[in-house]
Amino acid sequence: MALGLPNRRESIICVAVLIFWLAVTALCVGFRPEHPALALLIFGLFFAAPASRRLVVALLPFIVFGISYDWMNIVPNYTVNPVDVAGIYGTEKAWFGIAGADGTVLTPNEFFAIHRCTVMDFMAGVFYLCWVPVPIFFGLWLYFRGRSEAYLHFSIVFLLVNLIGFAGYYIHPAAPPWYVASHGFEAIPGTHGEVAGLGAFDAMTGLGIFDALYARNANVFAAVPSLHSAYTLVALIYAVRYRCSAVWKVLLAVITAGIWFTAVYTSHHYIIDVCLGIACAFAGFIVFEYTLMKIPAFARFMGRYAAYISR
Repeated sequence: MALGLPNRRESIICVAVLIFWLAVTALCVGFRPEHPALALLIFGLFFAAPASRRLVVALLPFIVFGISYDWMNIVPNYTVNPVDVAGIYGTEKAWFGIAGADGTVLTPNEFFAIHRCTVMDFMAGVFYLCWVPVPIFFGLWLYFRGRSEAYLHFSIVFLLVNLIGFAGYYIHPAAPPWYVASHGFEAIPGTHGEVAGLGAFDAMTGLGIFDALYARNANVFAAVPSLHSAYTLVALIYAVRYRCSAVWKVLLAVITAGIWFTAVYTSHHYIIDVCLGIACAFAGFIVFEYTLMKIPAFARFMGRYAAYISR
């Protein structure tokens, strides 16, 4: 192949997939500047050199994750099944309620809303900023260290956990705790996201990071399960499985526990959501390692995939 360009088949697949993605996004979701920018980046890396092309192929699980998340806007989950607002709130209070001095029972979210801590407000923002970047950085670390098999297992389980979680959003649409505090128990389609407890981090830093992130979230009824609680846990599972350094294990363990606490502390999730997110992480791991990898055809595919991104 001259100049290390992809062969004809690879070129056709790349261009066709990019055109299909952009067309569906433009017609069904709405074009944003990042869509053509990302398409151009992928196209450029794919055709630039063999090394960058291998990187694009390696990153496919994360790319598919991003597109899948974006495409959920095509059919909002609250149009598929009724939204649970009061039910999950009542269950959380029944299972994990905290009795106040006056005998009133509060959900943990309500308790933390009136018992704030400046240090925890800051750390909550730090932990929540890690939920996607840290797992991706961990995956890239595995990849550039030449641990292609470990990287692929981690990245595909990361994608699988997301798909399980997305299915959960459609099976049981549910409102987050801050929604009840702001809007009561009536599900109002089209309600935009709120920073809730993370607003304290924005206020003390002046960065407005979470305000920018959550203001664009047009579907707030995707609280069950908490995928925030799953991502770094998946990274921790693979750090342990592939015997990564103690630094990685400790770092991921601390961040994972911090995200779990932050999800509840900032009223973005109930404890129930967090527990189901943890269950998603282990479900994805078990399905992949102990079911899919036991299928000879799938195991051979994984071997070819690892060989392609390693050569």
